[in-house]
Amino acid sequence: MVAALIVQAQSEVWQLLSNTGPVARFVLVILLFFSILSWAIILLKAGAFRAARKDSQKFLAIFRQGKRLSDIRSSCRDLKATPLAGLFLAGYQEIENQATVRENPGTPKIRSLDRVQRALGIAGSEELTRMEGWLTWLATTAGVTPFIGLFGTVWGIIDAFHSLGSAGTASLRSVAPGISEALITTAAGLFAAIPALIAYNQFVQRVKEFGGMIDDFSLEFLNMTERYFTGYRASRVLGPSSVARITDLGPWTKDGNDQWPSRALRGEFRLRSPKSTSPLLWTWSWCCSLFSC
Repeated sequence: MVAALIVQAQSEVWQLLSNTGPVARFVLVILLFFSILSWAIILLKAGAFRAARKDSQKFLAIFRQGKRLSDIRSSCRDLKATPLAGLFLAGYQEIENQATVRENPGTPKIRSLDRVQRALGIAGSEELTRMEGWLTWLATTAGVTPFIGLFGTVWGIIDAFHSLGSAGTASLRSVAPGISEALITTAAGLFAAIPALIAYNQFVQRVKEFGGMIDDFSLEFLNMTERYFTGYRASRVLGPSSVARITDLGPWTKDGNDQWPSRALRGEFRLRSPKSTSPLLWTWSWCCSLFSC
């Protein structure tokens, strides 16, 4: 029984479509184009966001547990869906361009942390722009197609009343078929607009979530860069008489083969006094030099 009702409804719809005028058919073709393209974008974007979320979780696990930057960089090739891979490569490239070995051999330092921050910001903007691609088409479909369908309906009603005036009869039976055929374009416009609007709102929310994830990862990357490539905080605390050196830099150590091998990532500070290894003796010598002045 349900199948019979479906077949009957389909036959009625096809009958109404066959009786529509040329303007209504042209409007229906435009709405069909909008609907097909918007559904294709919805399916592609849904799969892309799903893959990006999955790859982002994998990449964060690799980044936080990784022991070599070369391993993290190689994982970016397999996790292309996540925007975090692009951020890491941009920051890695900027650090590689700035890294210079000073004082302690094998301990690289960077000239400017702001450059790394700007590189991460540019990469983050590019990734968000890539993720927002084709979303404007969904917004256009949701905003335009109802009015296109309404235009077809108004044109059909005008045509129906014009035919009514030419026939010379003023009855509902004579004008009802034309009005019902004209309303098809409005229904088609809503059919194209409603899914596009729902998908657009969902995708915009996901882009915002990925934007927050990008900001968090940028801050985490900057914190690690400041910890393992600059010693300004330690030097301020210790003063000029002691040298703060970061040992066991792990993935933040570069060798001559353009690789970043190392031991475990610990980030320990080893304090060495140039005068003495005994804190008491060093304090006594410092006090004597102070009073002698």
